Amino acid sequence: MKSGFIGIVGRPNVGKSTLLNQIMGEKIAITSDKPQTTRNTIRGIYTRSETEDREGVQMVFIDTPGIHKGKNKLGTAMTDMASGTLREVDLILFLIDGPLSAGPGDRYIVEMMRTVDTPKILVVNKTDTMQPEKYLQIYNEYEELGLFDDIYGTSAKNGTNVPELVERIEDFLEEGPMYFPEDMITDYPERFLVSEVIREKLLLYLQEEVPHGVAVEIESFREEPKITRISAVIYCEKKSHKGIIIGSGGKKIKGVGKAARLELEALLGTKIYLELFVKVRENWRDSDFDLSNFGYKEKD
Repeated sequence: MKSGFIGIVGRPNVGKSTLLNQIMGEKIAITSDKPQTTRNTIRGIYTRSETEDREGVQMVFIDTPGIHKGKNKLGTAMTDMASGTLREVDLILFLIDGPLSAGPGDRYIVEMMRTVDTPKILVVNKTDTMQPEKYLQIYNEYEELGLFDDIYGTSAKNGTNVPELVERIEDFLEEGPMYFPEDMITDYPERFLVSEVIREKLLLYLQEEVPHGVAVEIESFREEPKITRISAVIYCEKKSHKGIIIGSGGKKIKGVGKAARLELEALLGTKIYLELFVKVRENWRDSDFDLSNFGYKEKD
């Protein structure tokens, strides 16, 4: 079979997690309309069994945090994760949603990619929201760089041209081993997926800066015959944020808990009893200890 690792990189909020979920055919990475939703490198494992007329393939996709110039240690750690991926994969998918001339963010990543010899495919995402003339402008700007092995226009949200992109990715892979079992779609443990689902619901329910100042830690995860009991702590940076997260009469936190519970029951295939607590941990995004504790940075 063919196998290999594919890194998905790009600015925050260009649709990397949405593309990964679309390729996988199910949700393994959280999404929202807020930038920097992904904080860890999420692995999605796409496996197609061998048939009479097609060889098997296993593509291990790594959905990286959005690359940007960090404003705190969390932001810097996220960008370090993403840039490190460029040197560790067999193919890079660089997602964009606008012209190179639109701002410095994409140019920053382009310069970063010039330093690696890894094959690269440019993916112009969100084509469902742009006119053909705009797509042509974007295509021409990037083609002139001479940096990419191919360019694809997609709508990760609608699935447009995603199967064709997957087929093209296969051309870059070589014969290799099956790295993960055939029925495995991600190598992250259930506790991590639970914390990510809870964090996604916080992103959906909260506004402004509060969502990026929250971290979720699973305190207990007990699987019983008919129910899984989960206790999680939501950490925020300010006392005022704690009040916003809880909401008047506890309505906000109850809404987050209900939405997370319903999705987790579908994800884990069991009844869920979910307890959420909110605690203040000031400036955790600039604390090396907390970043390591929450899994955003390697322990020294």
